[in-house]
Amino acid sequence: MARRVQRALHPVNARLDDHLPTDHKLGQVYRVGAGLTGVLLVVFGVLGLVDRIGFFDTGGDTVLALNTNGALSVLSICIGGLLFAGMVVGGTFASTLNIVLGVLFIASGFVNLALLDTGLNVLAFKIQNVLFSFVVGVMLMWFGMYGRVGSALPHDNPYWRARHPEQAAREDRARLAQGRLARPDTV
Repeated sequence: MARRVQRALHPVNARLDDHLPTDHKLGQVYRVGAGLTGVLLVVFGVLGLVDRIGFFDTGGDTVLALNTNGALSVLSICIGGLLFAGMVVGGTFASTLNIVLGVLFIASGFVNLALLDTGLNVLAFKIQNVLFSFVVGVMLMWFGMYGRVGSALPHDNPYWRARHPEQAAREDRARLAQGRLARPDTV
C-alpha cells in the first residue's frame, strides 16, 4: 500500500534535477533556447523603453511590429534576464525554466486575448502580441522538453532511464554479461 502511495506521488521515480549529468549534450539545447529567447525579449524591452512610452499607456506605440508600453517593456527585460540566468546555469534548471515560462507565455496569451478590448489591458496587448505570446510559449516549451519527453526516447537517455529504472538496470546487466561473453578472459 505504501509503495502505491509513493508511486502515485512520484510517478517517474526521479527528481528533475538529479539524474541528468551536468555535461550532457541536451544541456546545450536548453541553454540555446533560453539564451535566444532571452535576447529577443531583452531587445524588445530595451527598444520599448528607448521610445519613452508611458508606463501604462495603452496607445498604439509599436516596437518590432508589436504593441508595447513601459510596463510590457520592463516585464520583457525581467523575463529575458531570467532566461539569461537559466542559460548560465544550464542543465535541467534551464529545461524546467523553459517549460514553466513557456506555459506562462501561453497562459498570458489566453488571458490577454480575453482582455484585448477592455480597460484591464494594462500591457497594451493587441492580437499580434497574443500570437507572439503563443509562439514564444510553444518555442520555449519545445526547447525545454526536447529530449526529455516523448514516446521514442533512446534507452541511453537519462530521462528515460530515470522513468524506467528496472528496465535500465536489466539492460545494463545484459550489456555487462554480453561484454563478458565477448571477452571470456576478463572474468
